[in-house]
Amino acid sequence: MVGVGGATGGGAGQIVVLRHGQTEWSRSGQHTGLTDLELLPEGEEQARALRSRLGSREFAAVWVSPLRRAARTAELAGLTVTGSDPDLLEVDYGGYEGRTTAEISAELGRGWSLWADGTVPGETPGETLDQVAARVDRVLDRARARLPEGDVALVAHGHVLRVLTARWLGLAPQAGALFALPAAAYGVLGHEHDRPVLTGWALT
Repeated sequence: MVGVGGATGGGAGQIVVLRHGQTEWSRSGQHTGLTDLELLPEGEEQARALRSRLGSREFAAVWVSPLRRAARTAELAGLTVTGSDPDLLEVDYGGYEGRTTAEISAELGRGWSLWADGTVPGETPGETLDQVAARVDRVLDRARARLPEGDVALVAHGHVLRVLTARWLGLAPQAGALFALPAAAYGVLGHEHDRPVLTGWALT
């Protein structure tokens, strides 16, 4: 858990990005894009444990990915969902859905990384990181419009939230590689002297 101090500028609220709790595939390291898995009991307990940190916090908006694991995490964390946003869906991994990095690397005969190599080409292509960045840029535009009213919570998935964080900081989507976010952990995106900054990360 890492906490980073930082003042918000201009009276703007903060964006809280929360990854869903543990699922069977997140525990095993399988890439889980659009597969609509339920939380494990462990994941439900992780989400409930967030109530003391997030449940009493007032949000101007709480937006979730349409997938059940995100909505359930928000519910158990005590958040009142105000909208479901398809732009918060996880990366579409195409033919790499359900597979681990080790399995993909073994098939390719070399080390594979989503951040360096992207998703599978061919007959079942996934999204490019630029396509994911275009989605999260729309989310950030909508969130910025609400920040004068207060904080905004985004409850979604690991890779999409890492790309979103990179874009908040003005970085290329590949910089999401720098922002590891465990299951049921959250980060806080804010401002310092009106500049977008990371004010907290991997909080539980």
